[in-house]
Amino acid sequence: MDTYNPNKAVDSESWLALDEDTRIDLVHDFHSRLDLELTEDGLQLHSSIHVIVENQLAMEVDLIPETIAKLTRQGLKRHDAIHAIGAIITEDIFDVMKGNTEEFSPKKYRRKLEKLTAKRWLKGQY
Repeated sequence: MDTYNPNKAVDSESWLALDEDTRIDLVHDFHSRLDLELTEDGLQLHSSIHVIVENQLAMEVDLIPETIAKLTRQGLKRHDAIHAIGAIITEDIFDVMKGNTEEFSPKKYRRKLEKLTAKRWLKGQY
């Protein structure tokens, strides 16, 4: 695998065969060609969150493939569905870092994924 496009499903076996830095570089390369208003650090973080979601998809982490399928059926592009799940992950990481919670809660993450819809995402409610 030498290119990444978030609107196309990746081959799980090929994706997981890559080391983490290569995955981040592929996602970074895709996004660097877009007209995004992100600093280099922001682009690196954005790429890392994409990789977390793609890793969970490739490893078939509970509810991730189903949530991507649900969101795309509801009209989101795959790329936007990745952003929706990534936003939940980012929010949960931020809560741990701020000390609002002691540790990541898989149960809470699952509940948020179950509630997530394209309509809610587009309204900023996730």
